[in-house]
Amino acid sequence: MGEFKEYHQYDGLGLAELIRKKEVSAQEVCEEAIRRIEKVNPEINAVVTPMYDIARKFTEKSVADGPFAGVPFLLKDLIAAYAGVPLTYGCKGLKNYVPDYDSELVKRYKKAGVNILGKTNTPEFGLVPYTEPELHGPTRNPWNPEHTPGGSSGGSAASVASGMVPLASGGDGGGSIRIPASCCGLFGLKPSRGRIPTGPNHGELWQGAAIEHVLSRSVRDSAAMLDATCGSDSGAPFRVEMPQRPYMQEIEREPGNLKVAFNTRSPMGTPVHKEYVKATLETALWLQKLGHDVEEIEPPIDGKALGMSYLSMYFGEVAADIDEMKAALGRDATRDDVETLTWTLGLLGRATSAFSFVAAIRKWGEASRIMGKFHETYDLYLTPTIAEPPIRVGALKPKSFEKAALNLVNSLGLGKTLKRSGIIEKIAVENLSKVPFTQLANFTGQPAMSVPLHWSSDGLPCGMQFMARIGDEAMLFRLAKQLENEKPWFDRHPEAVYAD
Repeated sequence: MGEFKEYHQYDGLGLAELIRKKEVSAQEVCEEAIRRIEKVNPEINAVVTPMYDIARKFTEKSVADGPFAGVPFLLKDLIAAYAGVPLTYGCKGLKNYVPDYDSELVKRYKKAGVNILGKTNTPEFGLVPYTEPELHGPTRNPWNPEHTPGGSSGGSAASVASGMVPLASGGDGGGSIRIPASCCGLFGLKPSRGRIPTGPNHGELWQGAAIEHVLSRSVRDSAAMLDATCGSDSGAPFRVEMPQRPYMQEIEREPGNLKVAFNTRSPMGTPVHKEYVKATLETALWLQKLGHDVEEIEPPIDGKALGMSYLSMYFGEVAADIDEMKAALGRDATRDDVETLTWTLGLLGRATSAFSFVAAIRKWGEASRIMGKFHETYDLYLTPTIAEPPIRVGALKPKSFEKAALNLVNSLGLGKTLKRSGIIEKIAVENLSKVPFTQLANFTGQPAMSVPLHWSSDGLPCGMQFMARIGDEAMLFRLAKQLENEKPWFDRHPEAVYAD
């Protein structure tokens, strides 16, 4: 079977059309994807669990159904359960955990026709905006392997950006689809809260902050996959009104004259790189040329207070994740089962009072009301997706002396003492300062997208974030398609690692 050298010239729907027309077989497409993974992955470490045997057996069956019939696809190794395949969450203690069921979203991916070739790298429990778990090692950015592809869907983003697959799954609890989309020059949409199913074992993900979808090279792949997977499942804690028409129809509609607010100031009060400020201003001017009304203004929200509220949720969720590991381990988790920082975060979760937790979540409700009022005037809110270019691999990992200090805290169980010290809050602000714009949509449940409209002077991608009122993914898709038509990015890819 020869190489399918034109593979990277097609998005997922394009490959599906070739397969339907029998211009290329599902087997040929599968083998080409595997060839590219084997060529590129050793350099960027994006795929951590190959599923080649499963994928090859899939192509032996009829793949005529579904919009993505026969299209190579990868699953983020977090939340997405595939029966009989390890689900590690990027965690040492879960490296041998194998679920015996498919999650509802994986069932819908399968019904959409994708051919799942493997699982992608993610930081432990998806906790940080870079992808460097101790279990699997760091994933590198295809545009420059010295830099991160972002996180927590960094493995999926690197896989798509490097041409292994045309789209891959991701999850977004604080920007984890949009951040890697920005870092890797991809389109990444976080749907509205309740748009995507979380069953059968999950209700709220991160108190409703987290939701799954895909990263893709084309807008239409994202729209078609959302059409295929959206809708609540049995027992869903959130339900959002179903779209008036398929998103694939929405992208064929003009967005009309939109009123767009934009802002370049970090909600954390921290610096924003000058190139990202410039890129946002250029985007605002471009929107004006397209006939949209643009105004520089920001919603009246205390970003730093919201950031601190995020930490309360974050600490509590980590503590609960560690506690739930005993179901897979058959025993209580120990410090050796997770990374040093993860155990520390768990201690902080156990030291956080119910009062603090509830007070934090109430701030999310306040922010939702403020943004609801804001969107009575403005259709969309534009910001940079992140505040600076993708950081170098290892730059945000705890230093050796910090790790030693955390190990001491962990061994003595000094969660309350550490919480009172404020040290972790300082570390968190340092991390959030790199990605301060994305969390707002997670607090409020609004849909938000990162669109790859710019590249920095050193050749790294720079995404622009747009937020819409809750439930209005349609408006985002219409604008995204307009921008894709006017300023196309599909054929721009990192040649250095592309497996032609």
